[in-house]
Amino acid sequence: MADSVETVYGRLRRLVAEAGLPGVDEGTSYGNPALKVGGKSFVAVKTCETIVLSISIDDKEQLIEMAPDIYFQTDHYVGWPHLPVRIDAIMDAELKERLIGAWLFRAPKKLAADFKR
Repeated sequence: MADSVETVYGRLRRLVAEAGLPGVDEGTSYGNPALKVGGKSFVAVKTCETIVLSISIDDKEQLIEMAPDIYFQTDHYVGWPHLPVRIDAIMDAELKERLIGAWLFRAPKKLAADFKR
C-alpha cells in the first residue's frame, strides 16, 4: 500500500541523515518535495508511489536492466539523467546507496571529494 507523499519524503530525509550527507537542503522540484545539494535537486518525490533520482544515463540504463521491478523509464525521462523509482519496491539499504550516488552526482566537486562513506 502506498504511503503519503509526506511519509515518502520523511523516509528520504531519514535515509539522507543516516548516510551523513552534508549540505543537503529541503526544497521543491517542479512543485514536488525535493532534497537538494548545491542548489540542485538530487531526489524528488513525484507521487506517493514514485521518487525520481538524479543519476548518470549509463548507470540508469544498468539499474533498469538489473531491477525493472524497482527502476523504470517513462517517455518524459528518456535521455535525461533522472531515474523513476517505485518507492514501495526498494528496501532502505539499497535506497540509501542510491541516495548517496544521486548526491555525489549532483554535489559540487569539493563537497563530493570531502565526503567519506
